[in-house]
Amino acid sequence: MKVISIVSLSLGLLAIVNTSKAQPASTTLQSKYDYHDAFAPLFYTKGGNEYRSAGGQPGSRYWQNRADYHLAAKLDEKNSEITGTEIITYTNNSPDKLPFIWMSLDQNIFKQDSRGTAIIPTTGSRNGSGGQKSDLGFKIKSIKMLTKEKGKDAERNLEFTIEDTRMQLFLPSAIRAHGGQLKLKIEYSFMVPIYGSDRMGILDTQNGKVFCIAQWYPRMCVYDDINGWNTIPYTGPSEFYLEYGDFDVRITAPANHIVVSSGELLNPKEVYTADQLRRWSAAMQSDKTITIRPASEITKSPSKPLGKRELTWHFVIKNARDASWASSASFIVDAAKINLPSGSKSIAISAYPVESAGDDAWSRATAYTKAAIEHYSSKWFEFPYPAATNVASNVRGMEYPGIVLCGSKSKKEDLWGVTDHEFGHTWFPMIVGSNERLYGWMDEGFNTFINTLSTHEFNKGEYREKPINMHAAARALTNETIEPIMSTPDNMKERNIGILCYSNQVLVLRYCASKFWEKNVSTRLSKPISVAGPLNTPPPTIFSER
Repeated sequence: MKVISIVSLSLGLLAIVNTSKAQPASTTLQSKYDYHDAFAPLFYTKGGNEYRSAGGQPGSRYWQNRADYHLAAKLDEKNSEITGTEIITYTNNSPDKLPFIWMSLDQNIFKQDSRGTAIIPTTGSRNGSGGQKSDLGFKIKSIKMLTKEKGKDAERNLEFTIEDTRMQLFLPSAIRAHGGQLKLKIEYSFMVPIYGSDRMGILDTQNGKVFCIAQWYPRMCVYDDINGWNTIPYTGPSEFYLEYGDFDVRITAPANHIVVSSGELLNPKEVYTADQLRRWSAAMQSDKTITIRPASEITKSPSKPLGKRELTWHFVIKNARDASWASSASFIVDAAKINLPSGSKSIAISAYPVESAGDDAWSRATAYTKAAIEHYSSKWFEFPYPAATNVASNVRGMEYPGIVLCGSKSKKEDLWGVTDHEFGHTWFPMIVGSNERLYGWMDEGFNTFINTLSTHEFNKGEYREKPINMHAAARALTNETIEPIMSTPDNMKERNIGILCYSNQVLVLRYCASKFWEKNVSTRLSKPISVAGPLNTPPPTIFSER
């Protein structure tokens, strides 16, 4: 309820500033102010029903569909290619029969004829493939429905059609309502883009390439009670809206690689040496960072199990929206335990090349991860994943459940800022579950706001920022030359996304918090934060990050 109170106030203020236009002084100018427009409902235009209350809370018959994934992929390092097989168990908890389903093929954004490629500004963009002309995008080998025929397992080919980043599958019979299930098997492959919309890519280092792999399997589109099938194309600026489920992930990579992923590693004895396993045991009990694989072991063959050309790494993450991973022969790996309020176990992990190491750089990344997650877990909701992994990459900043990709050259407050921000997304949207494809300001704005609070506390204010003139900063709220905040990121000019999705929400939430923080919020927190601190400091300098 703490967050709902802040959200309600911020929505009211956002409605006002987005419908009030600054006008030049004139004695004859008539006001265009319309209080109906200013205070019109932004989301819930009807009364409550059995699925959702009028206030947005789950109703008595609220439902969500579910997608559980078994994912297996092989990395071809030489050709930068991923070959994968996925088995999806899709559960239809809705009251509707589903005669077909929709899936998202995000890798298709990197095709030369994609919508995403078509809308990239000619002046350059963080979206797209950075001009790479390779044969990118998904290659679907087969799609089969797994069934039972005469008591035996059977496979049945399905008809499907692909349009840009969306795929529709036609079923021989509808998935029944209220718990019906569909099991699919999809075989596919794709070439990894060197630069993939600042969400994935390949970083060259002196000891090998760092492969950061995301949006790497066909994913179920969400079917909900608001829009039915959510099939808005993926073009780059807007992020994601995904079903929840359990992920069983197996990654096969060259034997000299270290693989890190969303979730818990289930087979450490098969992929790490005895010395490295001892270090893992020490790290899981240590508040200080323990090096698992030091720089001195990177080029030495004993640093990996001997006698194999490839190793398969097995991870599991439960009740998540997605899974991502990274693989490289160049990784230094270190870790430390995360202290959660309930006593549950989790661990902070960092993977980075020697070029990124340093006491003012990635050698502190695990400490940053640990501090951010412990802060948010104590203030909002406990971190729900068994591990939090930070990977140095050519991605400036991108979040996935239990793993984030951050810039390999980041140092000091920049590395703290991007680490803190990307892991802050665990709460908004990964726990909250908002629709990023439509409402980019929700996850980015609320997350950036809580980042100001964690930065204020980190290491007794090590990176606490200087005060700014809030009145001057607030002028952006009434700038009539930019799009409304309620626009989807796809419909914003790229240069305006930082203001509209990040900084404006921080200003509004700070204003709201300054009015009732001590009375309504700080008394409920175990370690209240001074209003004079974070509310008078500027937002983190990460508005261009995801």
